[in-house]
Amino acid sequence: MSERAAADSSKASNLRVNTERLWQSLMRLAEIGGTEKGGVRRLALTDEDREGRDLFVSWCRAAGLTVSIDRMGNIFARRAGTDDSLPPVVTGSHLDTQPTGGKFDGAYGVLAGLEVIRTLNDHGLRTRAPIEVAMWTNEEGSRFAPAMVASGVYAGIFDEDYALSRADVDGKTMGEELARIGYAGDRPTGGRPFRALLECHIEQGPVLESAGNTIGVVQGAQAQRWYETTLTGQEAHAGTTPMANRHDALLGAARLVQAVNRIAGEHAPGVATVGMIQSSPNSRNTIPGHVFLTVDLRHPEDAALSAMDKALRAALADLAGEIGLEAAIEEILYIPPIRFDPTCVGAVAAAAEKLGLPHQPIVSGAGHDACNISKVAPTGMIFVPCAAGLSHNEAESATAADLAAGTDILLHAILDLAEPA
Repeated sequence: MSERAAADSSKASNLRVNTERLWQSLMRLAEIGGTEKGGVRRLALTDEDREGRDLFVSWCRAAGLTVSIDRMGNIFARRAGTDDSLPPVVTGSHLDTQPTGGKFDGAYGVLAGLEVIRTLNDHGLRTRAPIEVAMWTNEEGSRFAPAMVASGVYAGIFDEDYALSRADVDGKTMGEELARIGYAGDRPTGGRPFRALLECHIEQGPVLESAGNTIGVVQGAQAQRWYETTLTGQEAHAGTTPMANRHDALLGAARLVQAVNRIAGEHAPGVATVGMIQSSPNSRNTIPGHVFLTVDLRHPEDAALSAMDKALRAALADLAGEIGLEAAIEEILYIPPIRFDPTCVGAVAAAAEKLGLPHQPIVSGAGHDACNISKVAPTGMIFVPCAAGLSHNEAESATAADLAAGTDILLHAILDLAEPA
């Protein structure tokens, strides 16, 4: 090895990201859609989402990156490699939030990728393979269902026309809103190989904090199924209809919520959630005749998730019969258990060992864009702790030190996969 190569290798091995710069970037982004309780409301393809995207793009261009946007609004910011014909090593996450979201869910993964680029620029280090920072559209699925739809199109899980036609509660489609905010790109969605993809994320659970570990080496993610359910009964006067004569759709929904929670308890460690309910006609003195609700089932084992699915459908049929309701259920998302690429997982573990950071293997309870991309590229994830495991909440919190540690792991794993030039 030449003296220069040895010096570059030593420089790379001792490299750390700029903790303060990463934190300040996160705090600046959190101002966009910031809430009084200290969280963030930046729903997909709203004006706040556009403002967040604009800020990210401006930072990428200031770092010398080439920005491109595909037809799903996914943003890719590219740092050329010394052999730019190689597929890129990609990192990133999303900028959209839940209606009552926090500062770090998704945003951390995007800005961790940018901080890696900034650090490489600071030290004049090049990689053989290109590096790209990705920002995926509508990961949360809180405005447009299903979740992770744009990375799903990239991975061939969803058809592009289907995804662009997804509508919010006001009937506005993803395609219309992408055009409105100026992020309907012209680049085809997908069909382009990645050398690898790594995503940094807060854990969104209590495991790392409870164990006293800084880094979660993510092995994969549990299986999940999403449903949209409708219960149709009969609207009637609340004061004149005897209880025995009622076909109350909201009563059916209440019993379904109970059943969903019971099913999760019977299939531990599975989890189940009713997250959205819309009752019609939503009048205080009319018996509800129609209810729409969503169900989210998850389990690490696919067979157990299938058993939960069967139990859900049976419970729905039973309660509909008891109350005299019509019931319909549609599965809109199915994600089988994910097992991440051994090379990517190994790169994360090796970086944690190299930097002397306490770490452990972990399985994600949440879905992430990386789960979709794992179908078409070698993929891995890095978790860092969040306070009390709380996420999808305005009180979501993580320390600057832990966020920087996870980004240090990302930096060294990317250098491993993209090869220092």
